[in-house]
Amino acid sequence: MTIQAGEPIRAAVVGAGSWGTALAQLLHRNGHRVSLWTFEEKVARQIRKEGENSTYLPGVVLSPEIQVSSDLEETVSAAELVVSVSPAQHVGEVMGKAAPYLSEDALVVTASKGIEIKTLRRMDEVLNPLLSPPAAERLSVISGPSFAVEVARGLPTAVVAASRSLDARLSVQAIFSSTSFRVYTNSDVLGVELGGALKNVIALAAGVSAGLDFGHNTQAALITRGLAEITRLGVAMGAEAATFYGLAGMGDLVLTCTGDLSRNRGVGVRLGKGEDLSDILASMNAVVEGVRTAPAVHALARRYEVEMPIVDQVCAILEDGKSPRAAVQDLLLRDPKPESWG
Repeated sequence: MTIQAGEPIRAAVVGAGSWGTALAQLLHRNGHRVSLWTFEEKVARQIRKEGENSTYLPGVVLSPEIQVSSDLEETVSAAELVVSVSPAQHVGEVMGKAAPYLSEDALVVTASKGIEIKTLRRMDEVLNPLLSPPAAERLSVISGPSFAVEVARGLPTAVVAASRSLDARLSVQAIFSSTSFRVYTNSDVLGVELGGALKNVIALAAGVSAGLDFGHNTQAALITRGLAEITRLGVAMGAEAATFYGLAGMGDLVLTCTGDLSRNRGVGVRLGKGEDLSDILASMNAVVEGVRTAPAVHALARRYEVEMPIVDQVCAILEDGKSPRAAVQDLLLRDPKPESWG
């Protein structure tokens, strides 16, 4: 049964990082009854006391009607919509604990962007076996160019909702859409998930380039050739090439590679300026998904025998301590060849 626009529902957001908090605010603004779960009880207390998630989304006043809890059962029980927004490497653990309390026909949406390092599974592959058959059939993904703070403040944004179920993607579209948040639909779950995960790795490279003061020419080249790499791997895995030219592909890639609010780009900038990766990560509250996803993408490229030179160099910087300047130089010194998208 498709949920219609304007129909209020009970929504649970699992994960109170910046993106989860922003989605909770959006859903409440759309008239839904919203519960927000956080792993950290101190964050729950702080939000209830201050009306703001000052740890992960400072400066955004949250509605006191959003119910904040560190109790998973309390948060997800009886929810008609459950949005999974934990860091990608923790989604399996968190949603595995939540699963016994989910309604059998709950509409589950994943908004996390990443790939499990150990298993190379995407988020839909992580969630699918945890859900009841009806919920698994309607499992959906939401992705696209969307900085959390801008969504929370109601600035115009467009994203894409993907599901193999037409009913589910139309329901997600109706639930999340507003005058400031436009939701398109897509049936290519694989492509939408890969676009959201892989763009973070390319954004690290774009940040490194900016940190080295290489200019706009280099940025444009990295974004364009980065999209070629993402598309190449996606098609090899069975995704549709056209998906990567849309919001979940090119749209999210451009935003994450160029926007000052991008954590992945920011880490790349600091690497390019010579800072140590461990020091950079220790100074940050939020998870930087590209750092964790890069090794998984590298492994997928080997599995599918896909050439991804930008990803290769990002992994060399992150894992082997390669000089960022030498990594960019090695990209430029590769054998000459025709421009190729496949």
